[in-house]
Amino acid sequence: MKLPRRTIILLITAIAATLLAVVNAQLILPQMGKANIKDLKDPRLVIRKSARMLEVYNGPKLVRSFSVALGFSPELDKELEGDGRTPEGEFYVFTKNPKSRFHLSLGLSYPAPDDARRGLAAGLITPVEHTAILISAEEKGMPPQKTGLGGEIYIHGGGTANDWTDGCIALNNDEMTELFEAVPVGTRVKIVK
Repeated sequence: MKLPRRTIILLITAIAATLLAVVNAQLILPQMGKANIKDLKDPRLVIRKSARMLEVYNGPKLVRSFSVALGFSPELDKELEGDGRTPEGEFYVFTKNPKSRFHLSLGLSYPAPDDARRGLAAGLITPVEHTAILISAEEKGMPPQKTGLGGEIYIHGGGTANDWTDGCIALNNDEMTELFEAVPVGTRVKIVK
């Protein structure tokens, strides 16, 4: 039986992502051990969707990695409210929520200005929402959270057994506690394929 080309590509992508995650877990994590991330001077987070990894940097130095789960439809960039996709791009932590229903959470500044431009051009958001997103980015505040582009994207606890969130990034609760204590509001976050 011959499989369609798209199916073959999806299978190869899934296998490559799994292998990359295994290599990261076997090579990078043992070298770093359980590095203390409480005293970060220049924190920065990088989330690698294909590897299902969240990397914690102190300036240019990688100091810790965590396995993560993503939205229930993680392959593509987020476009719409309810699409189950985890967004890609440059964000910042705009809030820390110690009373999250998923243990603890860090709010990410999605939608960002690039998303706002795309959303306005596509008629997904109003000019008022567009302006509010741009102003929130300038002020490093909370962007509108209920838009046609989606919103309420958080890094939170709840576990990493599978991709189960509505677009958020999930960690195991003990690791989320460690990250929550180490990361201040304003921390830069980059989410890549």
